[in-house]
Amino acid sequence: MAANVQDVIMLVGDSLTQGGWAQGGFAQLLAERYVRKLDVLNRGFGGYQTDWAIPVCEQVFAKQHEQHHVPNVKLLTIWYGANDAAPAPSPQHVPRDRYKENLSHLIQMVKSPTSAYYSPETRIILITPPPVNTTQWDMPTSPRVFETTKAYAEAVKEVGEKENVPVADIWTTIFDGAGRSEDGCTKYLSDGLHLNSDGYNIVFRAIVDIIERVYPELNPEGVKLQDVFMPWDEVNVQNPGPSLVKRNAQL
Repeated sequence: MAANVQDVIMLVGDSLTQGGWAQGGFAQLLAERYVRKLDVLNRGFGGYQTDWAIPVCEQVFAKQHEQHHVPNVKLLTIWYGANDAAPAPSPQHVPRDRYKENLSHLIQMVKSPTSAYYSPETRIILITPPPVNTTQWDMPTSPRVFETTKAYAEAVKEVGEKENVPVADIWTTIFDGAGRSEDGCTKYLSDGLHLNSDGYNIVFRAIVDIIERVYPELNPEGVKLQDVFMPWDEVNVQNPGPSLVKRNAQL
């Protein structure tokens, strides 16, 4: 079993989050960036959308009375929309207005003092779905529409403004990098829907940029977020025990 030593970054979402552990994935890059400071928990579930995310997050988020027994979630990324945007009558489809309501619900689960899951220390980042390349995505049983996914990416930005939560607008960054061409998005997509390492690097860089601008206290290169255990060359070799005690972040 693992002791409750390091606080965490929690990633919730669909297959784009689940795939973040792939080589060059954003979860892997974050884990490397925050090694010895924060652990990364990947709670991405392929195929899921925001209707299903709410009952899942009611189980993966700790309630207030449980939070002192588990690691504190210092940063939460919420990344849904790629499946919500599937056209009806797909079971993955969530209407755009309800999608926005669901995202707000997930945010308020953490931000609202009246919520059973209220966690004032948790910082939140929303992530837009990336563009799709409908030519490359050859799944007739699970189709996607380019303009619809764009509309859902815009919805994320609308929710971010309403809830005062920063948004990693990877839809725009990827589309710009693709020369504003749907076919050009293959540069960042492995199959028309999911990201390759170049696409994930854009997600990672967007998260890092938001942390540096909006949540500087979570910058691993700053003075507040120190290694949980001191560097080896600062250990008191004559009496190591007292110097090898967990250090709390100065947030």
